[in-house]
Amino acid sequence: MGTMDFKTDPGAVTINLLLIVHPEETASKQKGQREGQTEGSRSAGRRVSRESCKQAQAVTSYSNEGTQVTVEIHPKDTTPQLFKKLSFGKGPRRLPSLRGQDNKGFQRTEAPRPPEGKDLHVYPWDKSSLKSMPVDLQQFEKLDAYALKVNVKNSVEELVKALLKQARTDLEKVRAIWMWICHHIEYDIVGYHNKSQLSSKPIDVLQTGKSICEGYAGLFEQMCSIAGIQCMKLSGYSKGYGYKMGQTFTGDSDHAWNAVYLDGRWHLLDSTWGSGAVDDSFTKFTFRYNEFYFLTHPALFINNHFPDNSNWQLLKPTLTLKDFENNMLHNSNFYTLGLLTAHPETAVIQTVNGKASVSVDCRSATLFTFKLKGRDEHGLMTLKKHGMKLDIYPQKTGSHKLQIFAKPSKASEDVYNCVLEYVVECKSVDKAMRFPKDLHQPVGPSWFTERQGFLRPSHPNPIIHTNDGRCSVTFTLGKDISILASLHSDNSNLTEDMRRRHIMQIHRGNQIELKIHLPHTGNFVLKIYAKKKSDPGNYDYIFNYLIACLNTEVKWPAFPQSYSKWVEDYEILEPLSGLLPANRNVQFKLKMHGIAKVLVQAENTYPLTQSRGYWEGTCNTSGCREVFVMVHENANHSFYSHVLKYEVETQ
Repeated sequence: MGTMDFKTDPGAVTINLLLIVHPEETASKQKGQREGQTEGSRSAGRRVSRESCKQAQAVTSYSNEGTQVTVEIHPKDTTPQLFKKLSFGKGPRRLPSLRGQDNKGFQRTEAPRPPEGKDLHVYPWDKSSLKSMPVDLQQFEKLDAYALKVNVKNSVEELVKALLKQARTDLEKVRAIWMWICHHIEYDIVGYHNKSQLSSKPIDVLQTGKSICEGYAGLFEQMCSIAGIQCMKLSGYSKGYGYKMGQTFTGDSDHAWNAVYLDGRWHLLDSTWGSGAVDDSFTKFTFRYNEFYFLTHPALFINNHFPDNSNWQLLKPTLTLKDFENNMLHNSNFYTLGLLTAHPETAVIQTVNGKASVSVDCRSATLFTFKLKGRDEHGLMTLKKHGMKLDIYPQKTGSHKLQIFAKPSKASEDVYNCVLEYVVECKSVDKAMRFPKDLHQPVGPSWFTERQGFLRPSHPNPIIHTNDGRCSVTFTLGKDISILASLHSDNSNLTEDMRRRHIMQIHRGNQIELKIHLPHTGNFVLKIYAKKKSDPGNYDYIFNYLIACLNTEVKWPAFPQSYSKWVEDYEILEPLSGLLPANRNVQFKLKMHGIAKVLVQAENTYPLTQSRGYWEGTCNTSGCREVFVMVHENANHSFYSHVLKYEVETQ
């Protein structure tokens, strides 16, 4: 059994690799490809990279017999890049090729050969590069800019001649051809629907500026041949536009792409998917260049390209069609955003006791969100330093489409890209796990909330369970920030004021405590907002907790109402309840500073006395409906300010 087990720790990735020694495989019979059939009659053939969330089958485990080899790979601790330092290796069979300054005699290459045994490289993805050879995109900047400006449409030979003026190496030639096609050939949606009006001949593709994948790949092949580069047009199945998770692939091929021979190895690319995307209704094409499909690492390319001839996977051992059909689909966004792995690795997830779980590992700080049947509900997503975890609790049985979206934490735009799709099969519903509508994803504290200044949370988990309806959450505030918190529930008709009055803030130096008394049983959302104290603007939402209480006897009143003169580092020790009993003597104990006098105003006025930093005393609630705490800030003034207000129970 050949396996590659990725064991990740802070310093290394270890890959246990079982390699096979066996006779070279003979090339499997390649399917005949008729004009227009590369796109196929099936919907999957519409594959212009709208890449609806593709799947990851890193080369994890396939079977074969042989000897065991252990390879240790220690990648740099950086986000997987599309570029590395450029090094031009001398391959064992470099082909004679035209130099940019010597394009007089166009000599086409000898007929390209399919990959042989020595070309079937094992490509374990070491997570350090997304390419199958070292490529420095910065060194391509001038060449790319030049290729985009070339405007030759009269013949393929003249176009190649113009492009090669700035290309010296074989890699540069391929790059110039790739960039030109990706930015000048539009996907022909009309031609796809009406094959009789469609020509995939390279000259027709060039002059009309339109084609389907067959035409993209054919033009690429001919341009490379003219440039002296060995290139093959490949056909096979693809997980492209219209692909449905879990579907099987039968019949003719539905897509075409290319392989080029550089530095002694074959490399894969797909100029159709590199050029742009079609919309959901398959009526409009938009140029949207995608670097990912240029010399894509074979271990990643196999996620959504299955060639008719298995040798063109450039993998050993190769995947079976069944593997390809069952594997999770990761699209290019998954890798270009620096994501590494996702679990589970199957496209269809079965719930267990009404719950399904998904996790994603990544190298750099990434923000995530999700949609279950188009809505971000019935789930609990938590951010981890190197990824995220999501628990899904569908509230209906049946099949549910689950989409995972991501964006870099430093991205200025609030745009999340779809990186994964699953089908969640739910056989039973866990009614106890119904989340309030106001619950915002992700839930709980994380590296993101630390960046906002909320350090060392007392509750690192997203759910706080309370038996008696009371709980307390503390943080160390790392910044000079002001906090606002509110409580939300589907079963409460709380006013905005009362949502805040069931939470009491207590500041002690750079520590803040949020003391919470729930008005009734159920699930509540504790939303936390913040802003800089010096900022006069609004509070920004930061994060939330889910507070769960099953005790049906719970019914806590709100805390007393506070006024603007109540300073944030003041503290109420008693009475905490904003509703005082009638006809009773009530003990007061308040922690306040910088105050000359404190009075409690009921039917009568009761002064409090100061002792060791606390103001203490008793008030009788007879004959009144409200009780106020007032402070005299300066002994020389007679003006009192209201700081707290209590209500008194009716008899």
